[in-house]
Amino acid sequence: MSLYDLMLEKQDPQQVAGLSRFFKCGPGQYGEGDKFLGIKVPVTREVVKSCWRETGFAELKRCISSEYHEVRLAALLTLVEIFKHSRKNEGLKNHCVEFYLTHTAYINNWDLVDLSCYPLLGQWFMDKDRSILYELARNGATIWERRIGIVSTMAFVRAGQLDDTYAIAQIFLEPSGQPLHDLLQKAVGWLLREAGKRDMSRLEAWLEDRAASMPRTMLRYAIEKFPEPKRREFMECR
Repeated sequence: MSLYDLMLEKQDPQQVAGLSRFFKCGPGQYGEGDKFLGIKVPVTREVVKSCWRETGFAELKRCISSEYHEVRLAALLTLVEIFKHSRKNEGLKNHCVEFYLTHTAYINNWDLVDLSCYPLLGQWFMDKDRSILYELARNGATIWERRIGIVSTMAFVRAGQLDDTYAIAQIFLEPSGQPLHDLLQKAVGWLLREAGKRDMSRLEAWLEDRAASMPRTMLRYAIEKFPEPKRREFMECR
C-alpha cells in the first residue's frame, strides 16, 4: 500500500477541528485554508517508519502536493529517512535536497519546516557552501522559506558551529519597512537560544549590541535561559 493510502487509513475526523485551530487555519491566519485528516505526528511517524524504504520519488511528489497537511508532513519525514539512510550515496542525498528545495511551496507551516529542514538541509550543508540558507532567509518567497533559512542552522549549532546562526539571525534584524512576522521572530529567537546553550557569553555579547532594537518576541525567546535579573535587564532596555 502506498504512503498516501496508508495515511488516508489513519484519518480521525474527531481530531480535525482541533488541529485546524492549533495550526491557525482560519480566515486571515497563517495556515488559512489548509486541510487536515486528523492524524497526530506520532501516528504519521509510525506510518513513515513502516514504508519509507518502499517509497519512491514519484509517490513523494504525489504526497508533498497533497491538500492534506499530514500527507505533506509524511512526504517530508519520508524524505528525511531516505536522506539519513543514504550513507555515502551522495547522488541520492543530492536528489533529496533538490526535491526539497523545488517543493518549498508545499512546506507551508511551521511544523513542516521544523521537522524537516535541519535534519536534511542542515546536514547536507555541514561540509558545503551554505549561501543558499542566507538567500532563503533574506529573500525567501514566503515566511516558511525564510524560516527554513534560520532553522536549518540547528544542525550546525548541534555540531558546535555557531557562526551561521548569528550571521543569519542578523539578516532578520535588517530594516525592511514592515514588522517581522511573529513566526520568524520566534524561530530566530529559538535558534539564538540554542546557540546560547553552547556559548552563553557569546550570546550575551551579541545581544548587548542588539537587544534595544530587536523585536520583542525574538528577544524574549533568545534570553529564556538567562537568569531572571539578566532577562529583565535585556527586556527593559527596549
